[in-house]
Amino acid sequence: MPPRHVNIIIVTACFSMLCYVVQRRTKTALMVGDAIAMIDAYYVDPVDADQLVVSALNGMTQSLDDHSEFIGEQNYQAFQDSIQQEFAGIGIYVEQPESDQPVRVITPLVGSPALEAGLLPGDRILSVDNEDVSSMPLAEVSQRLKGPIGTEITIGIQRESNTLDIRVKRDRIEIESVIGDHRNQDNGWVYRLAKRPEVAYLRLTSFGDRTVDETRNALASLGQEYDGLILDLRGNGGGLLHAAVEISDMFLSEGRIVSTRTRGGVLEDQFDATEGTLVDPSIPIAILIDQDSASASEIVAACMQDHDRAVIVGERSFGKGTVQNILPLQYGRSALRLTVARYYRPNGENIHRKRDAKEDEQWGVLPDSGSEVGLDSNKIEALARRWRESSYPSLSASSEGTTNETDHPDSSNTTEDPSPISVNESDRLDDQLWAAVDALKLD
Repeated sequence: MPPRHVNIIIVTACFSMLCYVVQRRTKTALMVGDAIAMIDAYYVDPVDADQLVVSALNGMTQSLDDHSEFIGEQNYQAFQDSIQQEFAGIGIYVEQPESDQPVRVITPLVGSPALEAGLLPGDRILSVDNEDVSSMPLAEVSQRLKGPIGTEITIGIQRESNTLDIRVKRDRIEIESVIGDHRNQDNGWVYRLAKRPEVAYLRLTSFGDRTVDETRNALASLGQEYDGLILDLRGNGGGLLHAAVEISDMFLSEGRIVSTRTRGGVLEDQFDATEGTLVDPSIPIAILIDQDSASASEIVAACMQDHDRAVIVGERSFGKGTVQNILPLQYGRSALRLTVARYYRPNGENIHRKRDAKEDEQWGVLPDSGSEVGLDSNKIEALARRWRESSYPSLSASSEGTTNETDHPDSSNTTEDPSPISVNESDRLDDQLWAAVDALKLD
C-alpha cells in the first residue's frame, strides 16, 4: 500500500474519532437545549428561558461535590471582589433586617469615603441620587451605591427622626484580610496582645490577592521584637492556594508544604518551602483554628503541625481538602467554580471530610494533644462582636450611646448591639486565645 494511502487512512481515522467525541458532547448539549425549548414552548405558565439555563447549571453542579457551583452574573462580581480584596464604592457594610424596609448602614469602613462624609451606623438609606430606594432589595441598593471611581452620589438617609442628604465620592475600597488585636489612636492595627505585648498576634480573615503582602508587612512592622507569635485562623474559610503556600513559607526554610493530585490520583503540583524565614525559627508559634477554618487555613495549619513548627490550638477544622478553579462563562460575566484536585498535607494525608464522614474518622486538622479548647455560643457571639468593634471603631462609638443593657451577648430584647466590649473585658471571653498564649510556654 502506498504511503500516501496510509496517511489518508490515519487522518480519516483521527477525524472520525474527533467527530465521534464532538457528536457525543453535542448530543448531550442538544438534549438539554431541546428540553429548555420544550419547557419554554409548552409549560402551562410563562417561563424565563435564562432562568431555566441557570437552573440546569445549578442542577449539574449540585450532583458533584459541595464546593462546585455555578456563579451567576449577580454573584460573580461580588466573588471577584472578595478574592481581589477591593471594589469601587463608598465603603460601607449594609443590611436589610426586614424586606421592603430601608437598607441600614451597619458601619462605614475605616478610612472610607462614607466615614469621611459622615455616614453612621444605623443610618437608613432612603434615596440614591434622588431615586427612591426605601423599599428596594439590598442587592439593588448596593448596586446603585457602587460605580466608577471618582464619581459622586447623593445619599438620602434617615437618622433617628431627621432626614439628611449626604454627598459621597466613590473610591477604590480595599478589604483588609490581616488584622491585629486592637487599633491605636490613629486607627492603625496593633499586632500585639494588649495584655501581653510580648506576644505578636495576627488574625487572617481570608486568603486573598493581598493577604501575603499584608502578612509580610505586619511581620516587618514587628521586627523580631516579640517572644511568641499567634496566627488566628478561626472563621477563615480559605481562599487562594498560592497565598497559603507563601504564608507557610514565611515560617519554614525547607520541607513539603502541600501537594495536589487530580483525577485518578495523578500528582499535579508539589510546593516546598524555600530557604530562609521571616520569623526567627527560635520564636514559638501557636495557630488558632475552629470548625469554620477551612481550605487554605487548613493547608497552613496542617503544614505547620506536620513540621512541628507550631502548636495547633482550638477545635477541629472544617475538613475541606479540595482545590477549585474558576472557569469563566458568558465571556466572563459568570463562571463555574469546579473542584479539579485534592490537596495533601506534608504527611501524605488528605483531610477532606466526605458528606457521610463520622466523627471518629480521619478528616480536618486536629488541635495538638492537650490544646483542644471550645467556646460556648454566648462567648462566640460576644467575641464576634468584639472583633467587629475592633475592626470598625464607629460601631463601638455608636454602641456607647445606647441605653440598652443585656446580661448575655445573645439576649434578644434589642436589635442593637449592647455596650461595647473593651480589650480587657475580652480576656474572659476568649479561652482559646489564652490557651494559645499558654501553649507558647513563655513564662
